[in-house]
Amino acid sequence: MKRAATTIENQRPGEKEEEPPSKSTIYSELEEEPPSSSSSNRYKFFEHISDSNWNDWKWHFRNRITTVKRLSEFVPLSTKEQAQLKLVTRRYPLSITPYYLSLINPDNPDDPIRKQAIPSVHEITMSSIGFEDPLAEKEDSVVPGLVHRYPDRALMVLTDICPILCRHCTRKREWRHGGWVRSNNEIEAMLEYLRRNGSIRDVIISGGDPLTLSTSHLESIISRVRKIRHVEIIRIGTRFPVVLPQRIDNELCAMLSKYSPVWLNTHFNHPREITAEAAEACDRLLRSGIPVNNQSVLLRGVNDTTETMLRLCQGLLRIKVRPYYLFQCDEVQGTEHLRTPIETGVKIIEGMRGHTSGLAIPTFVVDLSQGGGKVPLQPNYVLAQTEEELLLKNYEGHVFHYRNPNQRGSVEEATVIASSAGDAINGLLDDRKSKLKKSRGIVDADRVVVRS
Repeated sequence: MKRAATTIENQRPGEKEEEPPSKSTIYSELEEEPPSSSSSNRYKFFEHISDSNWNDWKWHFRNRITTVKRLSEFVPLSTKEQAQLKLVTRRYPLSITPYYLSLINPDNPDDPIRKQAIPSVHEITMSSIGFEDPLAEKEDSVVPGLVHRYPDRALMVLTDICPILCRHCTRKREWRHGGWVRSNNEIEAMLEYLRRNGSIRDVIISGGDPLTLSTSHLESIISRVRKIRHVEIIRIGTRFPVVLPQRIDNELCAMLSKYSPVWLNTHFNHPREITAEAAEACDRLLRSGIPVNNQSVLLRGVNDTTETMLRLCQGLLRIKVRPYYLFQCDEVQGTEHLRTPIETGVKIIEGMRGHTSGLAIPTFVVDLSQGGGKVPLQPNYVLAQTEEELLLKNYEGHVFHYRNPNQRGSVEEATVIASSAGDAINGLLDDRKSKLKKSRGIVDADRVVVRS
């Protein structure tokens, strides 16, 4: 089957924007669809690429690195490593945009950007651990592509196509099914379900990455969602601001601004991903009235220290992106080597609390297996508790007693105090009115207002 070109080529002038294939095909076959950005190794890896191509997201998308052979031209790989990675990619394919590749330090096997994008042999040697569909999305799919788990929210999965294949992806199971996009009939079935269910006020558009769709195609879907009266907000889940920020162009931002309120959740995992291009992409969204939140995934060797997470979250605030969630890495087959103990996440949050702005501290969340939903986990600051008081530990480890108001007792006590105060005030009023009656008359005395 025909595969995407792996050589760097010049973009054809006036090239028509086309959609990714709507039927199952080899993932790397996408030649005509989507994406763009810049980095530390751009001129080392792609010095002969013009600025016009480098700033064109579709050029990056057409020229994704999708084979081990092509990857070895940029990143040193021994013969043994190449053989191992070829075995991995038979099950879990490879795809990296030139932009995101240029963020990798090729001489560091433990580079945190590399760990997210370049396959590891552990993906197959530890593949028996975990689940294909850890969040049981198939069980909660009311029609193909529409997941309705929470009462007021629904998730639309429009495609399984992404600019890069993140090695920790929750929907890694879809990679073996080729690149697909939901058909118009499938999308209409999702929309009809949304129309019939008035409890749904929040619709999340996801994938794959929905921004791999053309702006016009995406608008055709968003506009129909916005026409549903009970849908109050639309959210878009995308990693494009991180892995291919050139996609966030003026045309896209102008389109999204027409359907406000639209929120965008993106996925920065490491401070080195916060480049000038990424910051500009987020700024364009914000200036178009699109709030941007970040959902990180806790990954071994990538962001599993308090220091790294502090740098990441403080860096996000500097580019006006709110750290929203820090997810425990899901129990996905092929990701066990990237997962950390739960305690790691709790300790990171504990290490951040009190040492940076509360705005910079995400909520640490475990998305439970079997469709159990999200559960927030935080450090335990309550050491003991009675009806009368709590024993609390602060961020410095100091212990404090805190009086716990008794709701019933407080109300009764307040009633007694108010009654006594009322009697006293009434007595004072009577005394004042009596004096005023003698000097000004009864009518004026009744207009007296006592101010505290």
